[in-house]
Amino acid sequence: MSHISQPSVKAFFDEATYTVSYVVTDPNSSACAIVDSVLDYDCASGRTSFASADLVIDYIQTNQLTLNWILETHVHADHLSAAPYIKEKLGGQIVIGSHITTIQETFGSLFNAEPDFARDGSQFDILVSDAEQLPLGSLSIEVLHTPGHTPACVTYHIGGSAFVGDTLFMPDYGTARCDFPGGDASTLYHSIQRIFSLPDTTKLFMCHDYKAPGRDDYQWETSVAEQKNANTHIHSGISEHEFCEMRTAKDKTLNMPKLILPSVQVNMRAGQLPPAESNGVRYLKIPLNAV
Repeated sequence: MSHISQPSVKAFFDEATYTVSYVVTDPNSSACAIVDSVLDYDCASGRTSFASADLVIDYIQTNQLTLNWILETHVHADHLSAAPYIKEKLGGQIVIGSHITTIQETFGSLFNAEPDFARDGSQFDILVSDAEQLPLGSLSIEVLHTPGHTPACVTYHIGGSAFVGDTLFMPDYGTARCDFPGGDASTLYHSIQRIFSLPDTTKLFMCHDYKAPGRDDYQWETSVAEQKNANTHIHSGISEHEFCEMRTAKDKTLNMPKLILPSVQVNMRAGQLPPAESNGVRYLKIPLNAV
């Protein structure tokens, strides 16, 4: 059996949004990628800031890495992306799954986006499809379309590691919700089976951790074997019907994410804020009684 190269992975945890961003580096070169960056946003003041992104930028500069890709696993509903800020500082190309157009169509209508808001994904540098590959030095980034949480979710499989976005959480916390527009529990079940078909030793990196009851520390790294053996929602032996019944019932009990309305209208624009209005100020919209 041939050796599977492991990238070097540095995690950055943003406790304010429970989000984990990653710098993924080819051990044989200086090439790196960022997965799921965070733009700091204060709801009360409407102010954005860059402390979280600057930590990532400093790490890349200090280690003299070359940023090739700024990867988004999906249009996040719980934090704003810092992709444009990072690109301005370090270069690199912003990447998301090609089904972003479905999200832009849905939420472009919900937010009554400006007439020239493009719903073709052109705000991103590259739209990737299932099984597509991107180079990362001596490694390759394989794209797996893993919808269910949203229609546009992708997993980035890099060497012996995979970055699963919100599809899975740590085994003691379970799986992603499926009640957002275009989400579907059956689709998520099949996407997770696809992740489970990767080698058991594959390291899986989560986008979020909320500390399951009884656990005192944040965690974000597990493996295919650990998830198959112990995931509280979808371990081996759980049928599609059992999973869908559980997931649908659980979703009915959940509140909407605190940052969903700011996040989605920024992230569907590849992290760009909405255009300034005639007074020079940019605004985020809150649709009333519409969600």
